[in-house]
Amino acid sequence: MTTQQQPQTAQHSFHSVKASSDSKHDLSNPPEHVSIAESVGNPAYVDADIVIPVYNECEQLADSVIALMRFLSSSRHSRFLAQSQPSYFPLYSWNIVIADNASTDDTWPIAASLAWQYPRFIRAVRIPAKGRGRALKLAWGESHAKVRAYMDVDLSTDVRLTDVLVNSILRGQAEVASGCRLLDESHVTRSAKREFISRSYNTLLRTTLGVTFKDAQCGFKAISARAARFLLPKIQDNEWFFDTELLTLAQTYGLPTYIFPVRWVEDAGTTVDIPDTIRKDLEGIKRMRHRLATSLI
Repeated sequence: MTTQQQPQTAQHSFHSVKASSDSKHDLSNPPEHVSIAESVGNPAYVDADIVIPVYNECEQLADSVIALMRFLSSSRHSRFLAQSQPSYFPLYSWNIVIADNASTDDTWPIAASLAWQYPRFIRAVRIPAKGRGRALKLAWGESHAKVRAYMDVDLSTDVRLTDVLVNSILRGQAEVASGCRLLDESHVTRSAKREFISRSYNTLLRTTLGVTFKDAQCGFKAISARAARFLLPKIQDNEWFFDTELLTLAQTYGLPTYIFPVRWVEDAGTTVDIPDTIRKDLEGIKRMRHRLATSLI
C-alpha cells in the first residue's frame, strides 16, 4: 500500500549538521512578535499531536474533529477491518490540536468548547495572525509529542490513513512522512482544473528545485520531534509554501522521507484563493532556488 521515496544525495547531512540557533547557515524567521495568544489545554507527552490548522471554519470544524476523534478512539480490530489493505498497526497515544489562526467567525469559540468538552483528547490554541505555516510552526514548536502531524480540516484525505502517517515515524521508518495524491496507487476525486494546477506546480518544482517528491501540497504530513527541532527554525514561509519548503529542506538535508498513496476527495467548498496562492508559491520557489544555489540552507 505504501511507497518509500528515497531522498536524493544531499548537499548537507541531517545527521552531521548541528541543529542550533547559532549555526552559520541558520535562516530562522525574523522575530514577528506573533505567538500563541490563548489556549485551552496544555501540550501532553503523547506519541502524536495531530494539528488541524483552521481559519474561518466554524461550519465544519466540530463535525471533522469529532470524526477524527472517533477514529483515533476506535479499537485496533475495527481499524483493521476498515482498511482496504489492512495491517495491524500498533495503537498510539494522541492529542488533536486545533490551531485557529486569526479566524473572524465562531471558529475559536467552537474550538475552545471542544477542548473543554474533551480535555483528554483535544486542545486548542489561538494564534492572532493568519497563515497555515505559522500555525504549524507554533503548534508543532510547543508540542511534546514524538510525532507532530497535521491534516486539513475538511478531512479530504481519508482519516483511516492517519495510522500510516503516524506509525511510519514512530516505527523509525522515516523522519518526515507525507501523503501523495499523484502516485498511481492513489485514489483521488477532484476537478480537472485542480488536477492540472497540482501537476503543473509539482512539475515546476522538479525542474526548478531538483526535488524528487511528486506532491508538495497534500495536507497530510508528519515529522518527528527531532526533525521539528531541526527544520522548523529553517522554514521561512508562514503560509501555503510551508509544505514545499518543509519537503525541500528534508530532501536537502537527507532526512528519510516516507511518501505514500492516499484516498483523497476534493472539498467543493474550499476557501483557498488559488491565484493568490499561485503568486506566493512562485515567490517561494524563487526564494528557495536562491537559497539552494547559494548554499544558504
